[in-house]
Amino acid sequence: MEKPNEFEQYIIDKVKERRLALGMTQKDLSFLLDVSEGYVGLVESSKTDDKYSLRRLNDLAKILQCSPKDFLPENPL
Repeated sequence: MEKPNEFEQYIIDKVKERRLALGMTQKDLSFLLDVSEGYVGLVESSKTDDKYSLRRLNDLAKILQCSPKDFLPENPL
């Protein structure tokens, strides 16, 4: 099992930050993504190799009402 690298963790943290800013729980977001109830928790835990795919980032941007670019660092990490 490989933990997320710095770039992947940045994305995970940005999604979590946006989710929390909107007052959304992990369970809420999992439901809206149409994934298992614990999926978002697994991704955010950073103890697993679960991470968001590009397709998921697009879905997340729609749900969290932002651009997929908002989840990416301005400069390479």
